[in-house]
Formats: sequence, C-alpha cells, structure tokens
Amino acid sequence: MADRFVYHCTLRWSDLDAYGHVNNARFLTLYEEARVALMFVGARAQGIDSFADGVVIRRHEVDYLRPVDYALGRATADAAPTVRIEMWVGRIRAASFTVSYEMYDGELLVSRAQSVLVPFDLARQVPRRLTDREHSFLLGYAPDGGEA
Repeated sequence: MADRFVYHCTLRWSDLDAYGHVNNARFLTLYEEARVALMFVGARAQGIDSFADGVVIRRHEVDYLRPVDYALGRATADAAPTVRIEMWVGRIRAASFTVSYEMYDGELLVSRAQSVLVPFDLARQVPRRLTDREHSFLLGYAPDGGEA
C-alpha cells in the first residue's frame, strides 16, 4: 500500500492578504514547498537525485475549501503556525505524473489540489521520460499503482 508524503509548512506574514487570510496564490507556494521536499529531500533520501535535474509544471488545479489565517493562537515564541500538506501520486505516465495534495489547518481540510509535472532536461530544454528509479519512487506514493 502506498504512503502519503506529509510535510508541515510554516506560514509567513508575507503569505497573508488584506483580509488576514493566506492569499490564494500563496497556496501554490505552500504546495510547491511540500512538492520540493518530496522530490528533492524524499527522493534523495532514497538515492534519487535526478528530479533536481529538472521538473516543470504543466498544470495546476486548486480547490479552496476554507480560508487559512495566521492563527497566532497556534504560534509559540519558537515557532510560527504551520499547515500540514499530505501528498500522493495519482497518475504516472512515461513522461509525466500527477501529484495530489490535501492541506490541513489543524485537523480541518482547507484545500485540495493537483499538479501535473513533466520531467525536463534543463540543459537541452526538452521534456524527458521518467527514469526507472524515479518511476519506482513515485509508485511508493501511488495508492492506485499510478493508474488513477
């Protein structure tokens, strides 16, 4: 059974909009931070460095379910408030894959999103296929075996 990759993302004052909520565009930044942790930290922990060679976004889709505020009541002198982002891989193709996300403010689900990513050869500026090792790594987070 596939696992979800869980990332606790610290909120910043600069994430807030004029209403005191995390700005809708910043949700993509928070999702990006979690995605980078999955592909650069999580994959590297398993000996896979190739995602750092290039991956680009083909598509984002975000559902905003509830506003997120800075929640000073959850902050401490040592730590700002955080949101929890859970990720898994939905669809794996030869030259693309889909990452699905859920963002939680405490135990409250506040957003769902998906990103379609394409491995990319930055030196040649062309898409590339997933390597066998990348594919195997992604399968570890694919509850439907990468077919969803």
